[in-house]
Amino acid sequence: MTLEELKSNVRTVVDWPEPGVRFRDVTPLFETPECFSTIVDALCEHYQALGVDRIAGVDARGFVIGGAVANKMNLPFILVRKKGKLPFETVSEDYSLEYGKATIEVHTDSASKGERIAIVDDLIATGGTLLAASNLFKRLDATVVEVSAVIDLPELGGSKLLAESGLKVMSLIEFSETE
Repeated sequence: MTLEELKSNVRTVVDWPEPGVRFRDVTPLFETPECFSTIVDALCEHYQALGVDRIAGVDARGFVIGGAVANKMNLPFILVRKKGKLPFETVSEDYSLEYGKATIEVHTDSASKGERIAIVDDLIATGGTLLAASNLFKRLDATVVEVSAVIDLPELGGSKLLAESGLKVMSLIEFSETE
């Protein structure tokens, strides 16, 4: 399956969660085995070339993608969770997102100094979630090799913000606001 075919399987929901928003729903990609395999295979191939030590996935759709990639690559998988969901000692980071504010956390023993981390999420919109996740790993003295997503919405400025923050950014497909 090509990336263009993958793109055609993303569902666009107009005016959700609020009027004027064109929500890019990735659930059909997870429900279609060929699409899901294409995503996992593409990310595994990409990360193999980068030489990462751990894969981190952002709550919640990043868990689906990141967990599958980490498993296939036989690498540890790190959960980046919403505040209050992890049972052990954590570091947390507040951030802004498209529709408000939030906090994410990781366990303090999720990564060690110098470990090479790739952070995965489903979508890059404003970039706040992935920037916050990368800040968590920097505070643990790990190296964020890259942040990546299945979909980038470049017109919302997230990938630009991430790159300007010194992060390498990768996505499999992009959508313009008019698509």
